Amino acid sequence: MTKRILILSVFVVASCGLAYELIAGALASYLLGDSILQFSTIIGSYLFAMGVGAHFSKYVADDDVLSRFVDIELMIGLLGGVSAALLFLSFAWMTTPFRTLLYVMVFLIGLLVGMEVPLVMRALNARDTQFNELVSGVLTFDYLGALAVSLLFPLVLAPHLGLTRTGFLFGMTNVAVGLWTIYAFRHELANVGGRLLRAATVMCILVAGFISSDQLVYWGEHGLFGDEVIYSTTTPYQRLVITRWKDDVRLYINGNLQFSSRDEHRYHEALVHPALQTLPWAKRVLVLGGGDGLALREILRYPHIEHATLVDLDPAMINAFRNRPELTALNKGSFSDKRVTVVNADAAIWLQNNTEMFDLVIVDFPDPSSFALGKLYSVPFYSMVKKHLSEHGLVVVQSTSPFFAPHAYWTVDSTLREVGFSTYPFHLYVPSFGEWGFVMASPHPNYQPPQQYRLPMRYLNAETTREMFVFPPDMPHLQMAPNRLNTQSLVHEFERDWRNVIR
Repeated sequence: MTKRILILSVFVVASCGLAYELIAGALASYLLGDSILQFSTIIGSYLFAMGVGAHFSKYVADDDVLSRFVDIELMIGLLGGVSAALLFLSFAWMTTPFRTLLYVMVFLIGLLVGMEVPLVMRALNARDTQFNELVSGVLTFDYLGALAVSLLFPLVLAPHLGLTRTGFLFGMTNVAVGLWTIYAFRHELANVGGRLLRAATVMCILVAGFISSDQLVYWGEHGLFGDEVIYSTTTPYQRLVITRWKDDVRLYINGNLQFSSRDEHRYHEALVHPALQTLPWAKRVLVLGGGDGLALREILRYPHIEHATLVDLDPAMINAFRNRPELTALNKGSFSDKRVTVVNADAAIWLQNNTEMFDLVIVDFPDPSSFALGKLYSVPFYSMVKKHLSEHGLVVVQSTSPFFAPHAYWTVDSTLREVGFSTYPFHLYVPSFGEWGFVMASPHPNYQPPQQYRLPMRYLNAETTREMFVFPPDMPHLQMAPNRLNTQSLVHEFERDWRNVIR
């Protein structure tokens, strides 16, 4: 019976150990971007720490193995359980460098986790378990535990509980293993009463944290964003936060500002109207991204548009901007228009499997801050876009800032030209972002910016439109290599450009 308890504990502690690793990686990706870099460095640090912990486990005396195992479970439960909340609050409120705290916690948790399995194996070995049975049993349950949490984390835990509450849940699970071990081996452990008291104390802390997770996240986001948080959710794809201060409503994705209601009209007028004004015959429009419905709002102002298809990966984004009154007021209820079809899918996969043709394609994705986003700015992606464009249609791509991220901006331009488009770069000033850029693309070199607009505009007129297509000397045209899928040079250029701005 005791052997089964120890073997089963391996399954549980393996699940918890991997969960803390995934939480740290996901949180770092949300807050710092570049998911490949974050997960790679965190996994490497974590595995190194586990190796150090496995080494130190040999210094535990044979007659003290179970007692130290219980102590380690309580320490892991406390440190791992509070890790997500502590890291999130530190990013928002503390002066301690976030990366330093992140890797210190990853190392400490990995160190403790690395001691768990060796101690269990020693406890089993002391009970005359044969070596081949010992190794196969422990490793089997170790890998099964890792498999279980690797499936549950992205499908159930992160989207439904959130990272903070998930951390507290697995912390409680570690403490439960400790309590289970105390009970099962109470006749072999020293200071049972003291360990029970410590376990109960840690469990109470974690339960309180689990119950108050929403409040902790609110405090963190209030410190991070400053304004009142009126909506927030963690989805399988991203962290969405909407804030409000007086008449200013703002959307943040993974901590990055996407729009401010005070000046988003500049951005969305520039994104849509210089193209649609020159296509009075256009009937079908495709929007890739743009899950806030603001680009749709501008498109639907044209009565000759018969149908608009919007493809956005995250249904939570669409639901928020379709149903919340303060958000539908911004997009004028664009998702309720009968001319609109919404598709929740990966844009690249949708383009590959769909055969529809469009007169205008608006590509309104977040900046290429990760490789998952970078593929949506690549040569293969724009090649698929071109296949869905009518002969005399136009494409408009959100292309980051030509002033703050010039290498990234002109990489987008060169990528579009690589697939055979004629390009027409343009830019404008958006107060919330600074100088911002787009690239117009056409299968034929015949685009001319409009000199007037049939519809009333808040920002655009003949003069502002003319100025958008003129680049001053401090925003020169750079010759850049196109963004290919196997190298993702755009992501590296984007990171380098913005790193230089921060410096």
